Amino acid sequence: MLREIGARSIDDLFSHIPAEYRLRRDLKVPGPLAESEIIDYFRQRAAENANGFVSFLGAGAYNHYRPVVIDALVSRGEFFTAYTPYQAEIAQGTLQAIFEFQTMICELTGMEVANASMYDGSTAVPEAVMMAVRITGRNGAVVARSVHPEYREVLAGYTRNQRIPVEEVGFSSTGRVNIDELEAAMSEQTACVVIQSPNFFGTIEDVAAIAEIAHRNGALLVVAIAEAVSLGIVKPPAEADIVAMEAQSFGVPVGFGGPYAGVIATKEKFVRQMPGRLVGETRDKRGKRGFVLTLSTREQHIRREKATSNICTNQALAALMATIFMTVYGREGLRELAIQNLAKADYAARQFGQHAKVLFGGAPRFNEFVVETEDDSKTINTRLLGSGVIGGFPLKKFYPELGHVSLWCCTELTTRAAIDTAAEAVATHAARRKQREPQEVGR
Repeated sequence: MLREIGARSIDDLFSHIPAEYRLRRDLKVPGPLAESEIIDYFRQRAAENANGFVSFLGAGAYNHYRPVVIDALVSRGEFFTAYTPYQAEIAQGTLQAIFEFQTMICELTGMEVANASMYDGSTAVPEAVMMAVRITGRNGAVVARSVHPEYREVLAGYTRNQRIPVEEVGFSSTGRVNIDELEAAMSEQTACVVIQSPNFFGTIEDVAAIAEIAHRNGALLVVAIAEAVSLGIVKPPAEADIVAMEAQSFGVPVGFGGPYAGVIATKEKFVRQMPGRLVGETRDKRGKRGFVLTLSTREQHIRREKATSNICTNQALAALMATIFMTVYGREGLRELAIQNLAKADYAARQFGQHAKVLFGGAPRFNEFVVETEDDSKTINTRLLGSGVIGGFPLKKFYPELGHVSLWCCTELTTRAAIDTAAEAVATHAARRKQREPQEVGR
């Protein structure tokens, strides 16, 4: 190889790299392992996880039951086609699965077209904002602080170099968007308003009222959905122009950072500004039903400067899991699943409310609620670990004004016993604090 390219040695091949930046020793990596040793290694690592613990974490990653049929079906040969289904004649299984996925997402969200897909919900939000900028010809966005903080961080990374100004508006005592702040933030350059419902606090926004404000000012409404299971019972955001959604709740297991399955759904009139792929139904020359990539506005398909997005992808495997999940549960099953989530979160909020303060009342919520305690959330969580409970998500990192406050989540996998254990632990912690207070005053 060196002879063919005219290099005399490996050092000659890398001569353009300054010597001080070249590695002149072997890599510090372990040597080869036997298969049995590799399996043993990963079993040891798995044992370090919180096996058997009850988790009340949500905040954008939700622990739902995964029907066993999902893993059995995603392993079938019909779906073992190429990563990118360019050649329709050898990718019908993948293409049909994506088509069904798009159809179900439209039915759930009240939109007319859906793509397949985005990396995750966090990248779907900025892609939706840029889509709104292209549609309206305006150059600005108003974003609610009740949108997932990490979604907003990703949005800031996108818009900074796109020169798209983003203005954030706060939330009211109910946890919903502050309507007065929203009205004041609107301008002639506002391309879109971005909200999340259920929002980061688990509160369901008044989508219709916010849509009226956005449309009255000539802007589009983008609704982010992080908890897809909520669509089993929450009214679809049909008043929105674009829905930026995370489908992880539909059968995709919670992992260390992924995988996820982002989605953008919208009105048909905006379809040519939608990033990602769109699979359509067609007929072959024999009249047989088939599926093809109908719209692919990605840089792999068209000239880069005409692409609507340069970093979206086809999360086909995760989307397939979601498709099987939705098919197995069906319309009534998803509703029953959502009701279980709603009921368990309501029970938990009432139990916690006996010994702590549950914030953001006065508005409907789904399977998450916010609890304020007298002690720091991390201190309480450390104590809960001793009872085999992973507590709520402390909000101080993203909302400094919410000091001893944490976000708790209940799904269908959360038992009444686990809720009672967690609530009792919080109550015990509060009681111990009260016992210490007179002594502290005396000293």
